[in-house]
Amino acid sequence: MTPHRLSALDREIFDAVADSPSPLLDKTMPVLTRAADHSKLWFGIAAILWASGSPSARRGAGRGIATLAVTSLATNQLAKRIWKRSRPDTTAVPLMRRARRMPTSSSLPSGHSASAAAFAVAVGLENPPLGYGLALLAGLVGLSRVATGAHYPGDVLAGFGIGAAVAVIGGRWVPPIVPSKIAPSEPLRVGTAERPSGAGVVLVVNPASGSGTGTRVIDEVKAKLPEAEIVEVSKDDDPEALLRDAAQRAEVLAVAGGDGTVSCAAAVAIDSGLPLAVFPAGTFNHFAKDIGCDTVEATVAAIRSGSVACVDAVTLNEEHTLLNTASIGAYPDFVRRRERLEHKIGKPLAGLYAMVQTLRSGKPVRIRYDNKVLQTSLFFLGNCVYLPSGFAPSRRIRMDDGLIDVRILQTGMRFSRLRILGALLLGRLDRSPLYHELKVPEFTFEALDGPTPIARDGEVGPARDQASFKVHYRALQVFQPLDQS
Repeated sequence: MTPHRLSALDREIFDAVADSPSPLLDKTMPVLTRAADHSKLWFGIAAILWASGSPSARRGAGRGIATLAVTSLATNQLAKRIWKRSRPDTTAVPLMRRARRMPTSSSLPSGHSASAAAFAVAVGLENPPLGYGLALLAGLVGLSRVATGAHYPGDVLAGFGIGAAVAVIGGRWVPPIVPSKIAPSEPLRVGTAERPSGAGVVLVVNPASGSGTGTRVIDEVKAKLPEAEIVEVSKDDDPEALLRDAAQRAEVLAVAGGDGTVSCAAAVAIDSGLPLAVFPAGTFNHFAKDIGCDTVEATVAAIRSGSVACVDAVTLNEEHTLLNTASIGAYPDFVRRRERLEHKIGKPLAGLYAMVQTLRSGKPVRIRYDNKVLQTSLFFLGNCVYLPSGFAPSRRIRMDDGLIDVRILQTGMRFSRLRILGALLLGRLDRSPLYHELKVPEFTFEALDGPTPIARDGEVGPARDQASFKVHYRALQVFQPLDQS
């Protein structure tokens, strides 16, 4: 089809829309086109997406605004200067439907349509369902430009093409984040007796743990498992000694305390061949939450029904057991700073602030692993794979994958701190060459500048110049609710 025929067809379609007697178009199109003036509509939607708290929606909002800005510049300062076209004759457009202010710039391409497509496609790259809905809204914005007499249909299509192209090119330059997915597995269940009244259970608990949570656990267990034996830990007692003594007469070893105490109990349970029941009585209770025992009631229900599953445990130098995480450098400080603020300003901003402060004040450690030597201020090691990827691991969906999750931020290189913060701001830390992530069954490192302290499950242990971590696959039997799999 010749350019002349295309132009004629473009005008015919415009006239057909203009001549359409539609009260719906008369009422909705002017409102929609005004909402899209100066991209107010898209800025408002971006604010809503950011406020939603969804990571993909927030990434989409940021990508959408950035893409919209580039598209607006390309459309208004470049495309409209290259392609000159007069605005349509609005005589046939109903008066109540016409745009209040007819633009004086070139009609080709439609800036409103370009911005609409840019925002919709950019958001869709990060969150496809949102993108589909916004694509429909973008199409209506394009229709409003024709219905109000501001553009020919060809102008709108050209705008859509420019906006979508900028978004796609941006997606190739800065690829969208694809959430890590781990295939779920069936848990290994172990047959054990039902204990409706808690017979054979020996619970070791510190009444003062978790700012008094321990006392509440004791009261609930006495009421719900009246035959369970309860051993209270005093400030002068050695918890490990009490746990080993309890294991000698227990059919089920139970513990109520923080993650460090739970790790100690896990080591005793593995050595004794006993199933472990975990009651949440610490500050964070990471392990209890990840196995689904985040309440006393959940643990009691698992004991009563005899619901036991096998999960992984990691040993440090074959001496100490850890169930959650280990770290060197300033990682514990980073976590404390982030958790202190994330409920006030959100996890992304809290993570950024914590990262800035930690990189400024953290003392770096030089380590060697896998024949590599690097300097790090932030080193994380987890039992099983944590989600999400990047340097803000928060949860596990499997507790028996046989892997150690290692994450290292490398510092000491030129502009490393600035590069790390820039990658964090763009949401691309996991793609930075300064970020190292491994999923391995064993991991060993050597501290090159002398022994360094190793924090494990929230407690700082002795300094070591070499550390070797090894997964013991499904070595620990724990009471776990049946629906937690």
